[in-house]
Amino acid sequence: MDNYKKIVLFIISLTSFISPFMASSVNIALPAIQKDFSVNAVILTWVSTAYLLSIAVCLLPSGKLSDIYGRKKIFHTGNILFALGTFLITFSNSIDMLIILRIFQGAGSAMGATTAMAILISEFPPKERGFAIGMYVGAVYTGSSVGPFLGGFFTTYLTWRSIFLINGILWLLPIILTVKYLKSEYIEAKDQKFDLTGSLIYGVSITALIYGSSLLPSKLALYLILPGITGLIIFIKHQSSVKYPIFEVKLFRKNRVFTFSCMAALINYGATFAITFLLSLYLQYIKGMSPHMAGVLLIIQPVMQAFFSPLSGKFSDRFEPGLLASAGMTLTTAGLCFLIFIDSATSQIFMVFILILLGIGFGLFSSPNMNAIMGSVEKEYYGIASGVVSTMRVLGQIMSMAIATIIFAIFTGKVQIEPGMYSLFLKSIKICFIIFSLLSLAGIYFSWTRGKIYRTIELKLKPGKDL
Repeated sequence: MDNYKKIVLFIISLTSFISPFMASSVNIALPAIQKDFSVNAVILTWVSTAYLLSIAVCLLPSGKLSDIYGRKKIFHTGNILFALGTFLITFSNSIDMLIILRIFQGAGSAMGATTAMAILISEFPPKERGFAIGMYVGAVYTGSSVGPFLGGFFTTYLTWRSIFLINGILWLLPIILTVKYLKSEYIEAKDQKFDLTGSLIYGVSITALIYGSSLLPSKLALYLILPGITGLIIFIKHQSSVKYPIFEVKLFRKNRVFTFSCMAALINYGATFAITFLLSLYLQYIKGMSPHMAGVLLIIQPVMQAFFSPLSGKFSDRFEPGLLASAGMTLTTAGLCFLIFIDSATSQIFMVFILILLGIGFGLFSSPNMNAIMGSVEKEYYGIASGVVSTMRVLGQIMSMAIATIIFAIFTGKVQIEPGMYSLFLKSIKICFIIFSLLSLAGIYFSWTRGKIYRTIELKLKPGKDL
């Protein structure tokens, strides 16, 4: 690996570290944010959901824009927007202001995330790609592991606002390094046009769908969800007919490895993203832990992810990625099933065991699955594929939070979580974990039956073969 590749890997890994560090820090600070602004559990979920919704809306357009105008340019702009939004959240004087600024954070994160993987794949050949992806994913999980610990520390001994202030300052480093060291713009579709109409249809539809889901079980939810689904169908048909789509439908129609790998990613994140959110509340409300101690316990899962992701990524360069990813999904399913049985008497040893199991499962799944996705498409589709897989991830995360929001709305209502509500709160998270376990079982099917990536690569190299 030459020096320039190492610099690129460091810059991309640095941004992939800071973003989840931010997200996991915020999760551990949610009870403190709730207390500061006196909001109920349903509104509190929007601190995370608004951020994820913004990412989902912006990912696909950002991926296409990066192919047209340059991946470095979009990557750099996204980092600046994220840093600015993060810094301004420090001065939020209401929950509304905080949520609005989280939307700006999400837009910046989308621009950075969709270009980061495409830049990485552009620089590393197939024989080194699994290792590079493994380091990238490992950095993500390292950020996730440090976040709860430091987030709990800052929240306990300073305030939750210090999390955003420190992250805003920390984000200046990749901004400076990108300007100084990143050379290429990585433009693959310079002469193409941006599909603004498709972007607007997608953005409005996904917003209606996600916002409507948060309003369930009210009747108003249906008036948003149904138009949202209809809009997405119209969007897909529109993308099939335009010359330069932001969402390449034929990748799903004619590439089983790509399609099933994306479905596995969607389901994996849908079944697991809300775990940290739920366990953070469980440990602090039901088990009576401080934010700092809850963060210390929750650090176990991402530490295991950070350790196993580079290893599984490297192995996926030698062995069939689908097999490694399927093993990871199976372990994750087992961990989710164990979470169904937690209650007020659950021991810390049992929690440690579950978090280790989940961490290994995530670590075995993510890097090989990403390698399978990006390895199944040609170079001209890297930007779109990166945007699609990032969208699958974020839609899964939103789905996970939507499930938690709906269950809370049904069983606890729009009230603050207080001792009198603990039994209903515990019942709610058990139901969430039952749903997540069933989702994860479906994920095993898609991961196991996706087909072989190496066979797909062989077909791509033969003339006359259409993806």
